[in-house]
Amino acid sequence: MQRTASRSFVGSFSLVGLLIWALRIVVVVTVFLGVFGTLRAGTYSASQWQDLIVFGLAQGGVYALIALGYTMVYGVLGFINFAHGEVFMSGAMIGFYVATSLKNIGIWDSNPILALLIVLASSMLTATTVAVLVERIAYRPLRNAPRIIPLITSIGASFFLQYAFQGLFGAGTKSYPRLPLLLQTISFLGFRIVAIQAVVIIAALLMMVGLYLFIEKTKTGKAIRAVAEDKEIAGLMGIDVDRTIVLTFAVGGLMAGAAGTLYSLVFTQVTFFTGFLPGIKAFTSAVLGGIGNIVGAMLGGVVLGLVESLGPTLMLTGLNVPAPHQLKDVVAFTVLILVLIFRPTGLLGERLAEEKA
Repeated sequence: MQRTASRSFVGSFSLVGLLIWALRIVVVVTVFLGVFGTLRAGTYSASQWQDLIVFGLAQGGVYALIALGYTMVYGVLGFINFAHGEVFMSGAMIGFYVATSLKNIGIWDSNPILALLIVLASSMLTATTVAVLVERIAYRPLRNAPRIIPLITSIGASFFLQYAFQGLFGAGTKSYPRLPLLLQTISFLGFRIVAIQAVVIIAALLMMVGLYLFIEKTKTGKAIRAVAEDKEIAGLMGIDVDRTIVLTFAVGGLMAGAAGTLYSLVFTQVTFFTGFLPGIKAFTSAVLGGIGNIVGAMLGGVVLGLVESLGPTLMLTGLNVPAPHQLKDVVAFTVLILVLIFRPTGLLGERLAEEKA
């Protein structure tokens, strides 16, 4: 009887493996046919491909900054903070009111660099405050509860923040004032780049490098990594676990606030619901890179931004899909599904797990 059960298990396992390999082959063939058909048709010029790449890098930088908050909280507490998208939204929303005020008093046009720094600082401060309050009010009382409890709480906190901001600031769409300085086109290494996209790419890169150095080289960063490894042992070693967790939320809030400003400068519009879709895509980025892996979150964000920008045009055009760019969200979430099926540990998660073992 035991042998029969064992054979049944092996047979079912082989069948599942066969189905997964068949799905892999279908995906690879479909992607190849789509890419080949698009490139053979020659519908798009080199400059159009360059524009898509630059936009994908800018968009991916924003996703990466938001994804860092997801991956840091998961690394320390072991659950997904689904309210993080609303932390991002809070920074973008307050940044709009600060930008509008600066526009009204003339600083926005007369001194755009100072104005951008003020908006960035206010967005980061707001998002950090919201992130710390969420941790203190919603999550800390549930510190020792089963993981499903804070996960459900994070969804409730997300809805609360959405409709709190709707009640405070209204449901209408807010449009950031334009900066002519950021609408100019510059040339770099043969690429034509809109100035705002260059600002977003450079700012996101600097912040990601700064965060990586902070986590890897500073005493506080080592404390965060120690708490992520084992909270009890870290506490016995003299690390203030509660303070470190709050700091983790604060750092994630800083990155989300910066992302809120950069996102709003590119897309110019913000509502109380702005955090939902970028938040879900940032979560996708974190899973793609390896949830709990900081470098993986950065890489996942950039990869997802490029896939979302290039994917519909590069793959779907060759398959004769009408209006392919309207399906960019479908492409992004299809990537999430495929990653969960074929490599659930993400691009870098499995490698790091093996090193740790």
